[in-house]
Amino acid sequence: MVYRQPRHTFPSALFDRVRAGLGFSLAGSLSLLPLLLPGLPAIAQEPTNPCPTQNLTPITLPKSVDGLVQAVNWVGEVATGTESYLVGMLPQLMAYFNPAPWPELHDRSKQAKVPILMYHDILIQKQVFFDVTPGEFEDHLEAIRTNGLTPISMAQLVAHLRTGVPLPAKPVLLSFDDGYRGHYTFVYPLLKKYGYPAVFAIYTNKIDKQLGRSSMTWEQVKEMAADPLVTIAAHSLSHPPDLRALPNAQLKQEIFASKVILEQNLGIPIRYFVYPAGFYDERVAKLVTEAGYEAALTMDDLNEGFAGQSESLLAIKRFGQSRTMELLPQAWGGPKLPGIRRGGFDFSTPIQMTNTKVDNISFSFISGGQPMTIHARSRYQVPEIIAGTKAEAAVDGAFFSLEYLDSNVMIGPVLSQVNNQFLPGNRSENPRLNGRPLVLIGPQAVRFVPFKAKVHDSLEAIQLEMPDVTDAFVGAAFLVRDGEPQPAKSFGTLFDFDAERHRAFWGINQQGQPVIGVSHDPVGSVQLGQILAKAGFRDAVMLDSGASTSLAYKGQSLVGYEPRPVPHVVALVPPGVLANTNGCAVALKR
Repeated sequence: MVYRQPRHTFPSALFDRVRAGLGFSLAGSLSLLPLLLPGLPAIAQEPTNPCPTQNLTPITLPKSVDGLVQAVNWVGEVATGTESYLVGMLPQLMAYFNPAPWPELHDRSKQAKVPILMYHDILIQKQVFFDVTPGEFEDHLEAIRTNGLTPISMAQLVAHLRTGVPLPAKPVLLSFDDGYRGHYTFVYPLLKKYGYPAVFAIYTNKIDKQLGRSSMTWEQVKEMAADPLVTIAAHSLSHPPDLRALPNAQLKQEIFASKVILEQNLGIPIRYFVYPAGFYDERVAKLVTEAGYEAALTMDDLNEGFAGQSESLLAIKRFGQSRTMELLPQAWGGPKLPGIRRGGFDFSTPIQMTNTKVDNISFSFISGGQPMTIHARSRYQVPEIIAGTKAEAAVDGAFFSLEYLDSNVMIGPVLSQVNNQFLPGNRSENPRLNGRPLVLIGPQAVRFVPFKAKVHDSLEAIQLEMPDVTDAFVGAAFLVRDGEPQPAKSFGTLFDFDAERHRAFWGINQQGQPVIGVSHDPVGSVQLGQILAKAGFRDAVMLDSGASTSLAYKGQSLVGYEPRPVPHVVALVPPGVLANTNGCAVALKR
């Protein structure tokens, strides 16, 4: 069905004011962004191996410009500021200028895991199983705080779902249905104590009346509605058990009149609707649209999910509050916005791990830090290779010869900064690798170039491609190039390239950060490239996969099986723990 976008969503006047305030075109201003980016420090090439870890000298790096990427509340007024501030906000502004068609969800938002927790009554003595005591509710708030989550507003969530603008790293939305007195007596004071926002769904016939349980008064609702922490949503007039069963006239009254009554009594626009008991269908959603609501929350005990798993903005999923402790560790605000300065690199951000599912395939991604490789003296499990080094994470790397069980002989040329030795590979077999990605890693950049056996046969030859190269190897195949997933024909004669297997990969995301990862479900190479492009990779190459697929983070394997031992890994070293010219970033002990 085709929906007409509500009049309140993304007002054009807001964008006109932003453009007018800039005083120059958005396209023309992109060239100013590099002026805001600090230079990135270099990592010294290591002269010998092994290197004593006590020689390492920590270096303090400039903070990443990623702090510029914040969730912007488009509902409010645009703050006037300097030109440089607006230029810094260009990634967010560009996202707002390119939302998904309403009421669809933006593809980026579908990758996030934003739990919306649904509460009903909060009271001293429970009456039904889903009631919550004030003490239990404060325990939830304390768990949110200690687990590092950031409660967000309904407006932030809708902006994220519509545009893909990232939320805080670990977001959560608190929602309260019906308008019980406990929401004012217990919930509201605790929200103010912790500084947490929330959305309250009010069915208007309950206010100032004793319908069943306790109710709030209009004065209490007005007091809460005046607080920036509180968003008021409509929850119908009378809370019918199932809106779908109502005749058209009554259904329209429940949806339209509840909005009007709330707006008249509170003096604020009511932008959101919450379906009583979660029941809706196409007819109900159509009237919600016609009434001018911008989004609607639902519930389904048998089909709960994160906000990004919702059907549309007219049916945003929630979780019952009983699952709070289970959900908090899973919260993730989604991938960062594509960078304005394409082709740049940022090796100064902290290393972080994300577990997510894209197109029903489970993945672990580890991003940030400084990329490098380790070519071990034999074959080991990936956690063993990085044990005792400064590497915080690693994925199995290039293909290797299976002729001997303990051989570290690689297929194709290889250079690793831990031993500072270029090995050309088997020159008679190298032509078979032509066209595959030659990965070149330097102190401040990474390059992926098509391998040419007759050209890339010496250290001097690859230094012509990258003069300060510290690491090099030949990957299995290009998966993503300049943001575009690679078609089947690009894999050439690579054996069984599209068979569904566990896959290992690494690359650079749109922010210029290194990313390593594995799929936890079997996937073909073509689909993998499509997923990685969707996940925000600028460039990505496939590594040795299948039985070799392995990923380690902080000493632990992240795969649920024992992989084949390997002699080579792509590793990430934390920023700020870089070597000076007399030291090294890792100490290879094997």
